[in-house]
Amino acid sequence: MNADTIRQMIETGLPGARAEVQGDDGVHFEATVVCAAFAGKLPLARHRMVYATLGEKMGGEIHALQLRTQTPEEAAA
Repeated sequence: MNADTIRQMIETGLPGARAEVQGDDGVHFEATVVCAAFAGKLPLARHRMVYATLGEKMGGEIHALQLRTQTPEEAAA
């Protein structure tokens, strides 16, 4: 698993999302995801939305994913 594949999965699963993913060891990753659909949602709900795009890879090929989730307005602030 590589960071670019994870980015593509997140951006495909959350239409309009913009993701930046980093991870050097192939199992631990950090991602910043900016998506308008996060508006009005608590952080836990936002994280669940991102995890849903990765499906069974979470806890399998992706051992850990540290997330920062923002709306476009939050990202611009």
